[in-house]
Amino acid sequence: MKLQILVPQYNETDAVVKPLLDSVAMQQNVDFGEVGVIICNDGSDVHLSDKLLQSYPFEVQYHLLPHGGVSAARQACLDRAEAEYVMFCDADDMFFNLCGLWIIFREMRGAGFDTLTSVFVEETRSPESGEPIYLNHDMDSTFVHGKVHRRQFLTENNIRWNAALTVHEDSYFNILCRSLSENAKYCPTPFYLWRWRDESVCRHDPQYILKTYGDMLRSSDALTGELLRRGKRGAAQSVCAGMVFDAYYSMNTERWLSRGSRKYREATERRFGDYYKKYRDVFESMDAAERSAVSAAVRSRKVAEGMDMERVTFDDWIRRVTAPRGAGRRVCCRK
Repeated sequence: MKLQILVPQYNETDAVVKPLLDSVAMQQNVDFGEVGVIICNDGSDVHLSDKLLQSYPFEVQYHLLPHGGVSAARQACLDRAEAEYVMFCDADDMFFNLCGLWIIFREMRGAGFDTLTSVFVEETRSPESGEPIYLNHDMDSTFVHGKVHRRQFLTENNIRWNAALTVHEDSYFNILCRSLSENAKYCPTPFYLWRWRDESVCRHDPQYILKTYGDMLRSSDALTGELLRRGKRGAAQSVCAGMVFDAYYSMNTERWLSRGSRKYREATERRFGDYYKKYRDVFESMDAAERSAVSAAVRSRKVAEGMDMERVTFDDWIRRVTAPRGAGRRVCCRK
């Protein structure tokens, strides 16, 4: 088998999963004998029906697991895979077009790849009208969407999902793949659609990032440590610098400066302080020019997200968030 699509399922019903499987079945110019789907139920009482799973021209495996979280479910899918290549999909997403698999198979030809990153499409909603909007995500390393991997590459390098990470867990796996690969490819043609779903908390909860930024730090902590363990100090420095500057500039955006965000900000800064003290040497030993380039890139992104001007210098902020608890940690908030 050439490709298996690996899908974690938790409380998604037949109606939610069907568009994904339908979008596979509609693919053009593909031998379905070379395609399979593995779905692992992460301890949910909502089981997919045999009627659905047996109605497709490709193999669909369905496995019931004890609850372990999304990373454990994805790893369970990977452990059961036998195809040359694997692709992770969320149960409520689908292929963006009818040639998606053909595009992936095209990229496999010749030398193939260890890991493939493609443009993917996000379906969202206009805040004014509620009408659908479709946005391209280019060269993204955060989301699992639009990534394909050679299975033997993952096995030989012992690249596994970190079961301790259940939010912002994608970046750990994606960046680890990219950091260890000597044959990474970029595909400018989108084939994956990140679908809108009203029940998706990360889409419509305005405080989602505030609530889960600590999980982002936890993911970066695990990734930085893993890269150092594998002797990839340069990659660890890049991850660490990206996280440090993302936290600093994020704390200067309106959403974090408002009084309503104070409890989230204080908790996040405490967590960041622990992260920074743990990896301070990794950050400070990075080449100064490279560190400045990372800072400029992150700042540019944060300006695009609404940051106006830094309220506090980087050095002052670092001193404050790493100060002993209760000492010099006053936060400037807006009404």
